[in-house]
Amino acid sequence: MGRLNAKYSLTKTLAVLVVAGLLAACNIQTYDDAVASIQGGGNTPPPEPPPPPPGASFGPNFSEIQSGLFTPTCATSSCHSGGNPPAGLNLEAGSSYANLVGIASSQEPGTQRVNAGNPDSSYLVQKLEGTAATGTVMPPSGGIAPADIDVVRQWISAGAVDDTVVAQGPIQVTSLMPVPDANLDAQPSQIVAGFSRDLDVSTINALTFTLTSSGGDGNFNSGNEVSVTAASISVPGGNQASAVFDLAGATLADDIYRVTLFGDGANVIMDLDANALDGEGPGLPSGDGSAGGNFIAQFTITTPVVVGATLDEIQAVIFTPSCASCHSATGNTGGITNLDLSNADASLMSLVDVPSEQDANFVRVLPGEPDNSYLVQKMQGTASAGGVMPPSGMLGTAEIDAVRLWISNGAVR
Repeated sequence: MGRLNAKYSLTKTLAVLVVAGLLAACNIQTYDDAVASIQGGGNTPPPEPPPPPPGASFGPNFSEIQSGLFTPTCATSSCHSGGNPPAGLNLEAGSSYANLVGIASSQEPGTQRVNAGNPDSSYLVQKLEGTAATGTVMPPSGGIAPADIDVVRQWISAGAVDDTVVAQGPIQVTSLMPVPDANLDAQPSQIVAGFSRDLDVSTINALTFTLTSSGGDGNFNSGNEVSVTAASISVPGGNQASAVFDLAGATLADDIYRVTLFGDGANVIMDLDANALDGEGPGLPSGDGSAGGNFIAQFTITTPVVVGATLDEIQAVIFTPSCASCHSATGNTGGITNLDLSNADASLMSLVDVPSEQDANFVRVLPGEPDNSYLVQKMQGTASAGGVMPPSGMLGTAEIDAVRLWISNGAVR
């Protein structure tokens, strides 16, 4: 009997241990399931974090901004390049710095294109960000990455320094706007000269920086030349290697004009080491390697003749010669359909109250409202999509004004 009781007790103990082990296993499984449930279930790993935003494509110095932004995106054949660029702003290498830093915007004269040390007050940044008071975002196609705009801001905040190689010889002219031999269809708002070294500011004045018209005969030796008086001649505080001949208030008739920067004579332009301008030109950079010599360059103003602001006149002067080769019944380009500008009747049907195919927020011509007409925005280079039209370059002020007047008068046939 004692052995039976002992055996029964042992068997009972083993059973209890087995049950306890099973319960423990169940509890472990239940705990693992709970943890898996909290973590998202099963063996599925947590999702990968999103990738970081792309970094800037160039560094915060002028040379990289030129090669990474201005040259490929802005200084294209139909935009800020050549002798008659939009807003008088040439952003080609060798010209852009002199035309940006410390230079007043032609669209907003109270705002500098680049205000060294102050990106928020720089018109360049405002145009890149689409916050400028005039026009739309630049480039018209948009698409400048925020990281790249931040780099431009960094460069301006750090003083907008030109990190390109500085010549050690006598000071030379490195850029001029308007460019030598430019043919302009409207008078410029200013003449901007760029130099290879910082200027002795006291040597920039009406005796050393002059503008003269031929007097209407195209000859500068006939004695009837006319000197143009500047509103001011100055060196921007944030850019001591540029000089500005301000034409505010001046009226320039159609004629040939001569810019002279003096390196010879009693009054000459000098750098901070008292070197006289090495000025032989009009090639850029100027000079022959020795101090002395005047820099002389010319440009021409020829205002386009627009008889009036009727559709027939606009057709004859603008649409037919500048637009119809692309935009006709058989020649529409760039995926833009139903835009036939081959004759006045077709232009009227294609433009007035017709929605833009590039920006559905606008119609091509909204009678009475030129600013809200996509045609005007394309001609001015301020449209939200694509570049300025025609692609060969912005039309003259007189031509665009004629289109604006036609629209303001109701855009009638």
